[in-house]
Amino acid sequence: MAKSFTELAKEHPCFGSHGATTGRIHLPVCPGCNIACRFCERSLNTTENRPGVTGKVLSPEESVDIVARALEISPEIRVVGIAGPGDTLASDGAFKTFRLVGQKFPQLIKCMSTNGLMLEERAAEVIAAGIDSLTVTVNAVDPRIEAQLNDYIIYHGKKIEGVEGAKILIEKQLAGIRKIAAAGITVKVNTVLVPRINGEHIEEIARTVAAAGARRYNIIPLIPTAKLKDEAAPTCAQIHAARNAAAKHIELFLHCNHCRADAVGVPGKSEFSRLLYSGAGAVKENFSHG
Repeated sequence: MAKSFTELAKEHPCFGSHGATTGRIHLPVCPGCNIACRFCERSLNTTENRPGVTGKVLSPEESVDIVARALEISPEIRVVGIAGPGDTLASDGAFKTFRLVGQKFPQLIKCMSTNGLMLEERAAEVIAAGIDSLTVTVNAVDPRIEAQLNDYIIYHGKKIEGVEGAKILIEKQLAGIRKIAAAGITVKVNTVLVPRINGEHIEEIARTVAAAGARRYNIIPLIPTAKLKDEAAPTCAQIHAARNAAAKHIELFLHCNHCRADAVGVPGKSEFSRLLYSGAGAVKENFSHG
């Protein structure tokens, strides 16, 4: 049975109301992705601090030893999360990893992030895996806006571009959130704030995902990169305005740290990924869409 929102607020660094006092480990076991966000640039390196970046890609089997080492280095860890560097539902790596890690470390909270394209179809697997909290990135609930942030989706092997692909993505995200929330799993929604494109759309996103069952909402300022490298990052005033609009409908998460896909430690206070992953074997698998 998934942990309640109250339980998560005590132990999960993304749900506590007073900032992170507990730690998490992100296991980078999902290299492939099934959508093409215009602001996303996945990378293998040890220098950038942003989503989509990892020093290595692990196999599910390697992850068990990594978690054991992480708990020795950072006993504050209460959460094992999988957030990429690709999408967790685009392959089976996340489910295999949660099964193996859960058998050895049943005390850890299980947390997953996804773009939500396959969430409706794989909701039963998410529930069966014992996921305690799920984060879904929803950048628009209007296909015309989403199409400006995402070039295409890969859905059942078919590349679907523009507004058509965006419409499918949004429908699947919202239907998936409803299924997961109905099962008693806490859902958090992330939105990447790109002021020129979705800056005036934030309140509508927040209202829609709250109605679908999301419990917490996180506005992530754009890091200009990839095809949106020339886009202006949001100002403090724009972030504040977006938060005020969203807060009318849903509780906010305010201490996001743009965590890497291999982050380890207490967010904003300690980071042990370089120490932990030095010497760990990497799966030689290229990033891909599909």
